[in-house]
Amino acid sequence: MNPLLILVAVLGFVTLGGVGFALAGAGGGDARVAKRARAMGTVGRPEKAQRGARAAQQDAGQRRKALLQTLKEQERLQRRASVSLSARLQQAGLSISVTQFWIGSGIAGAAVLIVLFVLRVPPWAALLLALVAALGLPRWAITFLANRRKKSFTESFSDAIDIIVRGIKSGLPVHDCLRVIARESSAPLGPEFHRLVENISMGMTVDQGLEKMYERMPTPELRFFTIVLAIQAKTGGNLAEALGNLSAVLRARKLMREKIKALSSEATTSAFIIGSLPIAVMLLVIATTPSYMMIMIHDPRGQMMLLAGAIVECIGVFVMRRMINFKY
Repeated sequence: MNPLLILVAVLGFVTLGGVGFALAGAGGGDARVAKRARAMGTVGRPEKAQRGARAAQQDAGQRRKALLQTLKEQERLQRRASVSLSARLQQAGLSISVTQFWIGSGIAGAAVLIVLFVLRVPPWAALLLALVAALGLPRWAITFLANRRKKSFTESFSDAIDIIVRGIKSGLPVHDCLRVIARESSAPLGPEFHRLVENISMGMTVDQGLEKMYERMPTPELRFFTIVLAIQAKTGGNLAEALGNLSAVLRARKLMREKIKALSSEATTSAFIIGSLPIAVMLLVIATTPSYMMIMIHDPRGQMMLLAGAIVECIGVFVMRRMINFKY
């Protein structure tokens, strides 16, 4: 074979191999560059995600701190409202002063004492019943009126929030929505919002007006409403959406209350019957055979037995009330 042809073939093979190696090396460099870019991208993305997660956690922590601070403030207001007698009179919707309340309580106690002395009831029993009429009965009446008023307020409060949500979505400011509630709602919701609007018009902020309103109507629903407005004012956000969620929560709470009331109705009825049975039997015996019970009333030993029975009856009623009083 010709040596020249062998040399040309070897040179051609080397040339083709070099070109292929160069092309393969370029492709590998591109692959390495692309791989490095992808690695940099995968490294950068977690860092950005971590920074976003940290920012979200900080934002959630700030919201949580603001919420806890608002809850503590509302708890302080609720404790103060539950202690003050003037606040209880406001919650009951009464326009009398504390002095007038004590004067009326004293008159009621004195009237009961005079009636019992005329009926020749033993002095210790007459004094005890007069004390109950002067101190216990008026406070019970105020508590009953306040609870009934708060219940009526709570029943229609979610509808008031829906009015605010629809007003905000239609472009009305919050103050105008409050005016609509004060004008269109019935008592006690309408008068309470009317006082709120008047306080805001006199220069109070919405938070201050709601605090005054909460002193007159210390309900959890109003506390939730105050917290939502306070958090929204500090951190911003969609107020219509927040109040819409609050309205849904309040309606769910109302449904849960009705469900608990239905499930506990049997226990409540049983407790009422058991608690009133001794008193009903005693009154029935007095009505049918008075001489049988007069010994218990006039004899000192019978009086002590009646006193012990009354104490045991009160303890039993208290225990049964604690058993059927479900918190929701």
